[in-house]
Amino acid sequence: MSDTTTGTPTSTIPGLAAGTYALDTAHTEIGFTVRHLMTKVRGTFQEFSGEIVVRDTIEDSTTNVSIELGSVHTRNEQRDGHLRSGDFFDAENSPKMTFVSTGIKAAGDDYILAGELTVKDVSKPIELAFEFLGVDQNAYGQTIIGFEASASISRKDWGIDFNVPLEGGKLLIGDKVDIHLDVQAALQA
Repeated sequence: MSDTTTGTPTSTIPGLAAGTYALDTAHTEIGFTVRHLMTKVRGTFQEFSGEIVVRDTIEDSTTNVSIELGSVHTRNEQRDGHLRSGDFFDAENSPKMTFVSTGIKAAGDDYILAGELTVKDVSKPIELAFEFLGVDQNAYGQTIIGFEASASISRKDWGIDFNVPLEGGKLLIGDKVDIHLDVQAALQA
C-alpha cells in the first residue's frame, strides 16, 4: 500500500483481503418490512446472487446484487402472488431487482453504502447503513466476511403505489419499506 491512500486500508481490518467475495445464499437474508393495517408484514427474497469486490481501501470497494422478484416470500402464498403481480413487482415483465454500489464512506465505526436500486426499470439512489461484522474461515476453509445493512425507502419512488383506501383516510399498506440485509460472502479463488 502506498502512503497516498486516503481511505481505510483493508489491511487495517484483521484478515480482510482484497478480492472478489460471492454472496453465500445459504447464509444471507435479503428482507423487508412494510406496514399493513396496524401490524407489519415481513418478507424475504429466496433467490439472489451478488458479489463484493474488496479493493485496497474499503472506500474503493464495490458490490452488485441481483434479486429474483418472483422469489418473494412472506409466509402467505396469496399475498406472495399479489406481490408478484403488476400491482406491485410485476415479476413476469420485470423479473429482477438490482443494486449496484456507487460509493462507500466511513460513518464512525460503521459505513454508509451508496448505490442505485433498480425495480421495474426505475433506478433511484439509496444509502444503506452497514456494520462490518468481521472476517473468518468457514468449515470449508474459505475466507468469509459478514455484515448487516439497512435502509428505509418509499416504495412509491419506484412506481409501486398500489393501495386500498380505508375509512378515515387511512390506507391498507404503508409507503415506507424497511430493508434489512444479513450477509455472508466467501472469497473466490
